[in-house]
Amino acid sequence: MTGRHTRHIVLTILAIAVASMPVFAEQALADLRARAEQGDADAQYTLALRYDYGEGVPQDYAEAARWYRLAAEQGDADAQNNLGVMYDAGEGVPEDNAEAVRWYRMAAEQGDASAQYNLGVMYDTGEGVPEDDEAAVRWYREAGEQGDVRALHNLGLKYSNGRGAPQDRMLSYMWFDIVVSRTTGSLRHVAMLNRDQEKAFLTPAQVTEAQQLARDWNAAHPREL
Repeated sequence: MTGRHTRHIVLTILAIAVASMPVFAEQALADLRARAEQGDADAQYTLALRYDYGEGVPQDYAEAARWYRLAAEQGDADAQNNLGVMYDAGEGVPEDNAEAVRWYRMAAEQGDASAQYNLGVMYDTGEGVPEDDEAAVRWYREAGEQGDVRALHNLGLKYSNGRGAPQDRMLSYMWFDIVVSRTTGSLRHVAMLNRDQEKAFLTPAQVTEAQQLARDWNAAHPREL
């Protein structure tokens, strides 16, 4: 199983502003808070991120969870996923896997790839829901279609061991090969090792076919710049 939960981070420009123009940033934060308090979901989500990561304010998980919840209750998928993460980790709220699943599901059903991956993991491990390999594969596939490499890697594992999907070493090789082509670092290294293990079960012709399937999938799913 690869790394598990993620939060969306969209604070790069804000962080630069805080560092380079503190007076302006202070006013911007006041304006952000005013909009959040008036019920603006985007402002609530952005303010939650600030508290979550300590950007321009002291880091405060409880305050982050409060603002995520307000945005999540208005249907903001990013906030729903991040609130799920907080329940999953017990940060700012009591740890509660079932509540994490509830928020992940809301975001996943709106098409949020991180939430789809997170929900897949919960079904895979039986946390907050009964273990269900087929449901895990479904959500990994949904996230993978959006290019989530962690989900693609876990699909490779599922096809390798035949849990939630028919065992198919060639498709497993294909998913691992896609991950290798799309990521760097430790996940790429693990995917390479797993791909090489699958290769031992395949004929040279099957390896060639799996590599072509991976190229075709990549061509049909261009990466966002």
